[in-house]
Amino acid sequence: MMEPSPLAAPRGTVAELGVGILMLDTHFRRLPGEIGNGRTWSFPVQFKVVKGASPRRVVEEGDPALLQPFIDAALELVDLGVGAISTSCGFLALFQRELQEALPVTVATSSLLQVPFAKSMLPRGKRVGILTFDAGNLGARHLAAVGVDVDTPVEGMPVDSHFRRVYGDSGVDPDFPRLEAEILAAAERLLTRHGDIGALVLECTNMPPHAAALSRRFGLPVYDIVGLIEWLMRGALPPPFRPA
Repeated sequence: MMEPSPLAAPRGTVAELGVGILMLDTHFRRLPGEIGNGRTWSFPVQFKVVKGASPRRVVEEGDPALLQPFIDAALELVDLGVGAISTSCGFLALFQRELQEALPVTVATSSLLQVPFAKSMLPRGKRVGILTFDAGNLGARHLAAVGVDVDTPVEGMPVDSHFRRVYGDSGVDPDFPRLEAEILAAAERLLTRHGDIGALVLECTNMPPHAAALSRRFGLPVYDIVGLIEWLMRGALPPPFRPA
């Protein structure tokens, strides 16, 4: 007899809570449409901040000492009752396998997990391009950890960009039109260098508010962390369709 799925098994303090999101320890203002704004979601999610997990330690350092705090925080969410775990930074792809091994529920650390899937659906001769917060620090280790070809084209935001200042947690207030212009310019650079790109994956969890603008401008499918978590939620708690 098959054991029930951990997603389906009743447990925890809270019922029908599909997804838990592990948040970096940041202080910038989060805009609607990105992972850390509650209005982004049409279903309940549970957030938990991992204390000490700054953008510097995660993005620039890839600090292995953060692994156990992420495991501990995720286990707290699982005990609460979530059926799947995600995170608020695509660079946490480095911890994908370790979190999978440590947790009893589905884990999707990074939007980068969508790259192989998106690639498998593209027309012949097309490949996926990645837009990231920091191309200088998004390396082969991050890509390999989630099964992404290390030669996948990547474009990042400039070090002196408004985007990097805002989401690097330097205390700068976000200017939405400026952020969007910078992201569109980054995509333009990527597509100019690589004419065979047929889809974009947004590594950064602060980029989803600009996905629609990217799709309109370049006519490409755009995959981000919000779409991935919506997919996780549907798996964790499928909608109960019934005949009339």
